[in-house]
Amino acid sequence: MTSEDKNQDRGDAVLDDPSRREFVAVSAAVGLAASAARVRAAESHGHNVVTKSVQIQTGDGTCDASFSHPATGKHPGVIIWTDIFGLRPTFVAFGRRLAAAGYSVLVPNPFYRTAPGAPYSEEEIAKFNFRDPSVQAKMKKDTGPMNMPGAIETDAKAHVGFLDMQPQVDTDKKIGTQGYCMGGPLVFKTVASQADRVGAGATFHGGGLVTNDPDSPHLLIPKFQAQMYVAIATSDDVRQPDAKDKLKAAFAASSVPKVKDSTVVVYQGMQHGWTVPDMPHQPNGMPIYNKAEAEIAWSHLLKLYSANLA
Repeated sequence: MTSEDKNQDRGDAVLDDPSRREFVAVSAAVGLAASAARVRAAESHGHNVVTKSVQIQTGDGTCDASFSHPATGKHPGVIIWTDIFGLRPTFVAFGRRLAAAGYSVLVPNPFYRTAPGAPYSEEEIAKFNFRDPSVQAKMKKDTGPMNMPGAIETDAKAHVGFLDMQPQVDTDKKIGTQGYCMGGPLVFKTVASQADRVGAGATFHGGGLVTNDPDSPHLLIPKFQAQMYVAIATSDDVRQPDAKDKLKAAFAASSVPKVKDSTVVVYQGMQHGWTVPDMPHQPNGMPIYNKAEAEIAWSHLLKLYSANLA
């Protein structure tokens, strides 16, 4: 493996033109510095994070959610889409951490149509077995309603509308959105359906971003107006090695400069779910979560938001 391959696996953009590589390197440094400055500013101005449970009216009912924001001021809004385990302390903590960096963050329950809150307890997550037929049946039941045509687009519109009504959200700034595992396609649907408001999107080990179906999420990219960061686990890349190439080609074909500058990277040696702390262990007993690589992914998320939502 070349040094460029290793850099790409860690999430660094790799470009062929040396002058462009130099430009990107400088831009990345500026972006990370700006992200750090945003965090320091929030802390130095006493922006303690406020977190509260909220309810959002959608076209399909009432969605429960967590809303975190700095105690003072207006800040860019962000929507976080959870993985299959739903809204729970781990994702509330993600929202609070991002709020400490200077954002007003909404974490909705994607399963509100079938059940409020998380569909699994912490104990159930710890011993979760994706291969268990009863577990697969439950996942299918939980995700069925949200996979209906237009369901997530309806939710995204409601969530963006909620953020835009909050006094803690700066509506002059674009909104960001990020998603994990099953949340990846939800990010794509949000970015496409709310193109006028969403300026940046990120997916981490997103599942099903590229399929052979006519409604494959990657086919929505022509509707994007946002810069994207797509982080792929090695285990997912092994199962579907052409997905990254199709995503890169779709971004490159965009006529929108921000979309064209999107990044698709494979994190070397990482398992599906590596960025989420409460992931169950692998069958061999090894952890899925990798703190060091998760922090690298988080730093790229902050750089993305700093460049596009500031």
